[in-house]
Amino acid sequence: MTTLTLPAPGDIGTDRAGRLRRELRAVHALVHRDLLRLARQRVPTALMLLHPVLYLFILGGGLAALIPAGSLGVGYRTYLFPGMLMMTVQTPAIMVGIRLITDRQSGYLRELLMAPVGRTTLLLGSCAGGTLVATVQGAVLLGLAGAVGLPYDPVLLVLLLGGMVLASFALTALSLALAVGLRGPETFHTLLGLVMMPLLFLSGGFFPLSNLPGWAQTLAAANPLAYGVDVLRRSVALRVPGQQAAGGVEWAGRQPPLPLEAGLLLATGALALMWAAHRFGRPE
Repeated sequence: MTTLTLPAPGDIGTDRAGRLRRELRAVHALVHRDLLRLARQRVPTALMLLHPVLYLFILGGGLAALIPAGSLGVGYRTYLFPGMLMMTVQTPAIMVGIRLITDRQSGYLRELLMAPVGRTTLLLGSCAGGTLVATVQGAVLLGLAGAVGLPYDPVLLVLLLGGMVLASFALTALSLALAVGLRGPETFHTLLGLVMMPLLFLSGGFFPLSNLPGWAQTLAAANPLAYGVDVLRRSVALRVPGQQAAGGVEWAGRQPPLPLEAGLLLATGALALMWAAHRFGRPE
């Protein structure tokens, strides 16, 4: 007769603690890998940062002479700065989805899946690494705040950094949700070409959304980039006297509260990550 031996309650707790440590170590390893890649790929990182800087000083400088400050409430470079912060975090966040596809093609993802951790943990580590890298690159651009007329106020910098974390998380999760169901990077790049540029122009980063026709304002209200730009611009308005944050997303003619916009970014990222985890949980 076989005797069934149940594990002691202490053994169950120890096993759960050990499993949690393994999952956390896996997340840490994936984040560390992304930080090492950022440190080693200095030239590509510099080129990604150069793009928004050129927009800020060449496009911003040219249009500043044509667009009166009274129409925006601020100088055009100051108005453009939150949009350039969004552009800075957008590229590294999107790269996370591309790396997921290339890792699958190269066989590296299959090796990762052999690790004694959950698939969701691997996806969470990729999302955390992408969010951190995107935020770090955006933080570098914060060093130019004084050049566009913004003060180096610690509270303002913390608010802008928090807004970039939310935007980076939402964009990284959306990129993973899109990439997890695709097999070829060519398809991913094609979709990005069709979607990302319209979303960027409908974000309010370059001009007030209130100047757009009604149908475009409706599309902008469903654009996560628009809420990211709104959070950044309204953070500036909270700390800098005389700054205005008009011309952003409106619901029935009124701007939603800033905490609600931040919450929507967080919810968008969480839902996208849950969807990606659901799809990623299927056997390869």
